[in-house]
Amino acid sequence: MNKENIKTIAKYGLGAMLITAGIGHLSFVRKEFQAQVPDWVPLDKDDTVVYSGIAEIALGTAIIAAPKKYESLMGKIAASFFTAVFPGNIAQYQNRRSSFGLDTDNKRLARLFMQPLLVAWALKSTDK
Repeated sequence: MNKENIKTIAKYGLGAMLITAGIGHLSFVRKEFQAQVPDWVPLDKDDTVVYSGIAEIALGTAIIAAPKKYESLMGKIAASFFTAVFPGNIAQYQNRRSSFGLDTDNKRLARLFMQPLLVAWALKSTDK
């Protein structure tokens, strides 16, 4: 498989993952996502989860549907989104909030190292 095909598969996978996560925010894992909302966020935790879910669905759809000339921009926006929500992962670790099977400090700590991989996925799958 050539490099361009791998990038295309990675891009569509990223978009699908974001859409699925966004749907989860609005439905089947809504309560789980509330564990990641830092206490300093001035909105209700459920509202924050709903708004971020809508953003993820929109972002995933845009990554999949964006014309070729906007792919790189969409990847940068996705990478920025993953960076912006990282404090939620930190809050989950610091406050020892269990969700998504992250029920030990070691698991929550390991999760922190996944966020840079998501940033890299967004950038690499959409770069020119």
